[in-house]
Amino acid sequence: MTPGLIAALTVYALIGIGVAFAARRGLGAGAAEYYLAGRRAGGVISALSYGATTYSAFMMVGLAGLTYAGGVGALGFELVYLAGLGLVAIFGPRFWLASRAFGFITPAEMLSHRYASRWVGAVMALTACVFLIPYSAVQLMGIGYLVSGVTDAAIGFEQGILIGAALALIWTLAAGMRSVLWTDALQVVVMLVTSLIAAGFVIAALGGPVAFLESTRADHGEWLSVPGPGLFSLTTFIGLTVPWFFFSISNPQVSQRLFTTESIGAMRTMLLGFLILGFVYTLISVIWGFSALQLVPDLDQPDLATPRLLATDAVPAPVAIVLVVGIVAAAVSTVDSILLSLSALAARDLYRPLAPSGGHQMIAGQAVILIVTALAILFARLQLDLITVLSVAASSGLLVTVPSIVGCFFWRRGTASGAIVSMLGAGVVVTALQLTGFDPLGIPASICGGALAVALFVGVSLATRADSARADAFLAPVEAGLAEHRIR
Repeated sequence: MTPGLIAALTVYALIGIGVAFAARRGLGAGAAEYYLAGRRAGGVISALSYGATTYSAFMMVGLAGLTYAGGVGALGFELVYLAGLGLVAIFGPRFWLASRAFGFITPAEMLSHRYASRWVGAVMALTACVFLIPYSAVQLMGIGYLVSGVTDAAIGFEQGILIGAALALIWTLAAGMRSVLWTDALQVVVMLVTSLIAAGFVIAALGGPVAFLESTRADHGEWLSVPGPGLFSLTTFIGLTVPWFFFSISNPQVSQRLFTTESIGAMRTMLLGFLILGFVYTLISVIWGFSALQLVPDLDQPDLATPRLLATDAVPAPVAIVLVVGIVAAAVSTVDSILLSLSALAARDLYRPLAPSGGHQMIAGQAVILIVTALAILFARLQLDLITVLSVAASSGLLVTVPSIVGCFFWRRGTASGAIVSMLGAGVVVTALQLTGFDPLGIPASICGGALAVALFVGVSLATRADSARADAFLAPVEAGLAEHRIR
């Protein structure tokens, strides 16, 4: 399989590089062009890109591994994420209207303006950097596990990491959000089609859909029940799903996409398209994990379920090769979106306040892309924990930004001090709990951090003076825009 995989990855890389550099045509100058594709993204390409950014190595490697270890609870876990997309229906139009009214490039910039403090945006940007670099590393780990597993280490784990990092770096630098959108659209089609084909072969190898269901019930009935074979408990499930529910507004590489669509109608198309894509891909990944339980049982490391399954006779070598390319595509699409988002946050919310003239913003942002890529590679080499758990740990940290985001639109009494203290204080607590593995009273770190962030934001805001005039000025065009779209 190794020569064929190398050839397939080479073809995929060349096509992707061609698409990325084709996206440079018509690229204008300025931060809005580079980071938001000029705010002209259509609904269909936005849906494809949103899917590629959200669904990564986490799905066919991470979610499949979580299913292998914990059973049907993994399906509930991912469906909670899809339910959380209802937040996009609430916040998406507000993000879009605010960005058009005030020219925001990043969500952190929006918070800085709303709370009349550049420090709010700076703290949010730093929070994103702290937690998204490990999340980027998770994607690279997924690529490393996959290519080393299916080639029996002929392509090593570290080589897989470098392949993913190099592709993400090239595609991000090529044309910013334009190249990310175009390559994402290519990659989501590849990852969805290949996973469907591979899942079909695996189900056929198990005797067809009916036989697959019967054998799963007979041999692994415990995996079909709640709480399952032991991974999930109520507190564990809540700890994993709460950050996932708020993912669409807490993760800047996703929420920033709400600034890019050409209209609110395009945003609706994006949301509907992603819901369909996400539901299908979720079912495929869970079915894949249950298939691995039967065909490659007793694995010590659940994240190896997909590589081991691809090495069996159930999946023809050409199909396995194409699926590996699809999973690599999914992971790379997430990494390049994170690189671009962190670049924007660093340039707009960390560097720009220090250089009011705005000079060299783009250079600073592109330097951050190089630095973050290097840090993600170093972190990925540590090979820490389950991919799914690491992914949720990153979202747990970003959960501390949610009270400030909600307050931005729905609580005029919120203050800059409340936003800063809640993100810093709760962020430090979440980080400490995750590093030590300590869960106070058995409560997961994500819940502790989220609850503390709410308490600090509300408490400090009530104890400090709110800038009512700024809140009114910020919300006026948003509320007017919402009213206008309701009339239409």
